[in-house]
Amino acid sequence: MKPIWIVDDDPSIRFVLEKALARENLPTRSFTHPREVLDALADITAGDPARQAPQVLVSDIRMPGGSGLQLLEKVRELQPGLPVIIMTAYSDLDSAVSAFQRGAFEYLPKPFDLPKAVELIRRAVEESQREEVTEERQAETPEMLGQAPAMQDVFRAIGRLSQSQVTVLITGESGSGKELVARALHKHSPCADGPFVAINTAAIPKDLLESELFGHERGAFTGAQTQRRGRFEQAEGGTLFLDEIGDMPFDLQTRLLRVLSDGQFYRVGGHAAVKAHVRVIAATHQDLEKRVKEGGFREDLFHRLNVIRLRLPALRERHEDVPMLTRHFLQQSARQLGVEPKRIADSALVRLEQFAFPGNVRQLENICHWLTVMAPAQVISLQDLPPEVLEAPVFQAPARPAVADGQAVAPQPVIAMPVAAIAPAPEMVGGLHAVAPSAPQFAAAAPAATWAADAAVGLAAPAAAATSPVLSWEQALEAEAQKLLSGGQPEVWDALTRRFESRLIRTALVATHGRRMEAAQRLGIGRNTITRKIQELGLDAPDEG
Repeated sequence: MKPIWIVDDDPSIRFVLEKALARENLPTRSFTHPREVLDALADITAGDPARQAPQVLVSDIRMPGGSGLQLLEKVRELQPGLPVIIMTAYSDLDSAVSAFQRGAFEYLPKPFDLPKAVELIRRAVEESQREEVTEERQAETPEMLGQAPAMQDVFRAIGRLSQSQVTVLITGESGSGKELVARALHKHSPCADGPFVAINTAAIPKDLLESELFGHERGAFTGAQTQRRGRFEQAEGGTLFLDEIGDMPFDLQTRLLRVLSDGQFYRVGGHAAVKAHVRVIAATHQDLEKRVKEGGFREDLFHRLNVIRLRLPALRERHEDVPMLTRHFLQQSARQLGVEPKRIADSALVRLEQFAFPGNVRQLENICHWLTVMAPAQVISLQDLPPEVLEAPVFQAPARPAVADGQAVAPQPVIAMPVAAIAPAPEMVGGLHAVAPSAPQFAAAAPAATWAADAAVGLAAPAAAATSPVLSWEQALEAEAQKLLSGGQPEVWDALTRRFESRLIRTALVATHGRRMEAAQRLGIGRNTITRKIQELGLDAPDEG
């Protein structure tokens, strides 16, 4: 563990803290002057392997070699995330408050109660370690993952907003990753160098939320022994992320509206206005329009927040991202637990893709963590998946509209049947059958050509009788070729190639919303080639790109 640095010109203070922290198995390093601290930090910054960075800095405020406040400012520049505890005599309380405003973790009045001092230092250590884990995860983890068209639309929106500080409202179900979007909007914005401060308005009691947001003055209420900066001040020059804004109490909505309107606020118990140079990003899983109609949310605040709205899709709307996210979370869990990353079998991935994920990406992350701990083998098989996945009905994502003569054709509704309801089929595409809603029983098997065509665009095969084998699309293609050849069909190669290319290009155009250039790139062919094929095959798809 990194040491606790103690800075005080009084040897008795250093001795007492060193012994108390040693009893708690907390290593220490002591200094008598601020200059020594800055020299040690400079050695660490220069990469001296013999020097270890501090976990927490505990500094006196008045020393012959310099001021603790000046040291605090310089340490904040060199080690922004380092918790600093300022020690002060009661006569120096005003200076301690000043240090607190400048970013000190806490102040420790002299003479101090030793157990309370150790408890405070331990809290600072825990905070420092949490920050280190967060920074490590952010450094190792890509901002966001997703190849589904719905996620690509989100990425494009983030790109378009990268030069703006406009207020953004992010909507989406719980666990879908709204805070990740907020962090990405902050990182790719003009205020990226400023802090990103997040607060969940639903997780803080109503009587504390106002102080959390706007801070309070000393003596504003019982227990307010010092002045405290709120989240708006902490986010100065950066971004404030207000998660679950739909749960904010109605009276606090009025105060938030005033900040957004006037750009200033008052601390609880304060009389001096504080300027707020902060970009606000809000998020909610609720229908705010409905909340406005019900009288639970201010309409004027809704319009203030709803300048730009981004809707984050649920994981069941981007099920094609499940394999990539699963492998990513398995790697992440292995790093956290210090074990070898596990691999996952294709059959288990297919079943995960068929799960509706009511808890969205957060639920998938938890499942991967569970598998890292509980799966007995290095390769995760279908049987290793948790009961919540294996026992759930198969979820069939709605098919995207097909393109026909330049027009979108609505897909026919389907009902997804659980795997357990049909005969086992190891090579079954997607592990499910699609059945018309009104059908009382499984439909008869469709011709193999239709099967192959549907499989080529990623749809499930029409239902076959329980005794009929379910073919892969390659087997269905082989069966169709055999039928055409045995029937004397001329130019079988051209006929099947034409049908295959037609389906392939249609699918690519649907995935890219009709953009030919992007469809060509994703298929690995040239723009001229896809244009010629569209004309030859009579697809007449619209050209938007």
